[in-house]
This record gives sequence, C-alpha cells and structure tokens, in this order.
Amino acid sequence: MQMIYLILTAVLLVIIYFFVMNLPAFGAAPKGKRLERIKQSKLYKNRQFRNISHTPSITEGYSTMKVTYDFILGKKHPLLKPLKNIPAIHTDLRSIRKDQDIFIWLGHSSYYLQTDGVSFLVDPVLSLYGSPFKYFNKAFKGSDLFKPEDIPDLDYLVITHDHFDHLDYPTVKSIKNRTGKAIVPLGAGAHLERWGYAEENLIEEEWGAEVLLKNNLKITFTPARHFSGRKIKQNNTLWASYVLETPTKKFFLGGDSGYDAHFKTIGEQFGPFDYAILENGQYDEAWRYIHALPEDVIQAAVDLKAQHSIPVHSSKFALALHPWNEPLQKVTGLGKEKGLSILTPMIGEVVDLNRTHHQFSNWWED
Repeated sequence: MQMIYLILTAVLLVIIYFFVMNLPAFGAAPKGKRLERIKQSKLYKNRQFRNISHTPSITEGYSTMKVTYDFILGKKHPLLKPLKNIPAIHTDLRSIRKDQDIFIWLGHSSYYLQTDGVSFLVDPVLSLYGSPFKYFNKAFKGSDLFKPEDIPDLDYLVITHDHFDHLDYPTVKSIKNRTGKAIVPLGAGAHLERWGYAEENLIEEEWGAEVLLKNNLKITFTPARHFSGRKIKQNNTLWASYVLETPTKKFFLGGDSGYDAHFKTIGEQFGPFDYAILENGQYDEAWRYIHALPEDVIQAAVDLKAQHSIPVHSSKFALALHPWNEPLQKVTGLGKEKGLSILTPMIGEVVDLNRTHHQFSNWWED
C-alpha cells in the first residue's frame, strides 16, 4: 500500500509540473521552422546555444551546493533591501515629444529610449514581481512606479534574453497592441508568438545580423556572455547585446553578461559609443562569468570606448546577496577613479541625450 501511495504521489507531482510549465508565463519552446533555423546556427551546438568562451555557471573554487545554501538559507545583509522607498519620478512617457532624444530608466534593466524620432522599450519588467509567480522576487517599494499602461505607442520593443527579470509576460502581453515590432534574439520569438505577437512583427536574429530600422537607424545583434531559459531546459534561445546606430548617435545596449573579450571586439568594430547602457548589479564572485562585477563593468566601458555609461540592473529586485545600493556605490567610485562619465539617474528621471555634460545626485545614499 505504501508503494502505491508513493507512485500516486510521483504521478501527481509530474502532472502538477507539466501543468505549471504550460502556464502562459513560461512562454514556448522553439519548434518547427524556428527550431530548424536554430539548428543551422553556428552558435548552436549539442542542442543548446553556446558562449564564445567557456562559461561555467559557477566560478572555480565555489560549489553549487554552497552557493545555493547561502542564497536561500544564509545570513542576509541588513541592506539587501532598502529600508525606505526607492526615490523615483513619474515622468509622463506619453507626453514626450517625438523630436526629443531621451533616456528614461524604469528600474532594473528596463528603460525607454527615444532618439532620432524612433522609440524603443528595452527589457520591460513593469510588474510587481520579477518572476512567474506572485509573492516571489517582489520589487522594492518605490521602484515599481511605472506600469504597463504608462507605456506610449512604441516603434520597437527590444528584448536581450528570456529570463523572467528581462522578459515579463504580463508587461509584454499588455503592450502588444502598442508595439510596432519586437527585436529579440533567435529562439525568443517563440515566447512572443505564444503571447499573441504576429510573426511578421518579430525581428529575430543571431549575433552579427544587421537590421535597418525606421528613420535610417540600424541595429546589430552582438554577443553577450550569459545563458537563457524559462524552464528546466536552458540555452534553447539565444541571448544578446545590441549596437544601435542612428544618423546622430551610437548606443551600446548591453544585456546580462559576464566580462569577456567581446566588449573590446565590439568597441573596436563599432566604437566609440556616445552611450553604453551596461548591466551592473545582481552579481557575485561566485557567478562572475555570467554577471559582471562593478570593476568588470568599468573595464567594459573602457573597451567599448563609451563617452557616457549608464548602469542598470539594480535597485528593484534582490537577485544577489550584495547590499541593494552597492552596485551604484562601487561603479561610480571606480568610474571616478578612471575619469569616466557614469550617469546615474533616478528611476523616471529624464536624461537628455543631446547634452554633453550630465549631473545627477547620489540618490542611493539618502
């Protein structure tokens, strides 16, 4: 009888697993002609996408078991989460004139970029939770000021990879009818198609692809050093960074990435950049190959030959064990030592991209 109960329990768990994994938030795996296209990619080997360099998920000298224990059960820093609301400005995105060249950080890695009359929304996570389930990975108070309904009509939605803190089902679903086209790495279009995006409105490519956009803009899919996956199977969709070239400016739109030689290669091929938006936060020495440390971010800015760098990927979710404000403290301090221009606007604060000199408060110290 006990064996029967064990078998029934196992069957029930399997049923629950497949039910949960089939929920819309988990998206869809590539199949059909998309999968056949993936199989033809030089970046796809042994049924998964690969980084340029060997990329362990855990740094040498660390164990997965210890890292997992520390993350779940280990003692947490008292400032892992802010003690008061994150300061933010609720700029009316719908009232911004089309002739304005601006950048507005929306928290974590989400931002609104408008240049040369074309609008972009990058990695929007405008839900209260950066996960497929409520009550897990909740946004810091004050950091969730912007909602999907605040987003105006868009020319382009840009996604760097399919992790939940970059590709948010409720947000992406909500803005579908206000989005012209979506720019996604190869394979990630399967998620958007399941959520109602038409195939003809997807610009889905791999590293090295160049695509002409509206108003003589061009976007190039460039490498990142990371991984992907919304279910147990990982790396069945690609991850990317982007080079955005306009008649007046050059931008590097960085995705999650550990430091590697690709930054220097991109800088030599496309630089110098007017602005580099770089992921800075949710890092740890134990996973530095897939999330850059602040000193790596500074080196990436140097490699890219960036006139100005804007750090993102912090101040909304606690996805690592460092104090919530440490990423900004470190990257600004290191940037000052190197004489770099590191721009640190508050969430919602307008950055005028036509200015050569910028000044922002150390709002994370208040």
